[in-house]
Amino acid sequence: QVQLVESGGGLVQPGGSLRLSCAASGFTLNDYTIGWFRQAPGKEREGVSYLSSSGGVTYYLDSVKGRFTISRDNAKNTVYLQMNSLKPEDTAVYYCARSGRASMRPGFYDYWGQGTQVTVSS
Repeated sequence: QVQLVESGGGLVQPGGSLRLSCAASGFTLNDYTIGWFRQAPGKEREGVSYLSSSGGVTYYLDSVKGRFTISRDNAKNTVYLQMNSLKPEDTAVYYCARSGRASMRPGFYDYWGQGTQVTVSS
């Protein structure tokens, strides 16, 4: 049974850091692209970052470039999103998802986690 479980969200002050984890089960992580998406209240879901199956291709939303880093631990079957220099506009529910393609298009993602809330506020 394919499952993706996010963790690591929380409340952080502007300028702070969080590391989100996406624990995968039921499939081999490095056979798939894993993407991170977010959705803020009243806004559409947007793609934040992905890491290709080979690990050789990454993508970052322009607004998070230089602040967020995606990585993978194959031994733990877990993908991480390290988020530094957080801003209030990063506040959203963050989701990880699985895709057979190296793309940020949501339609290419077949399994999604339940999401983890990130709130950036003083």
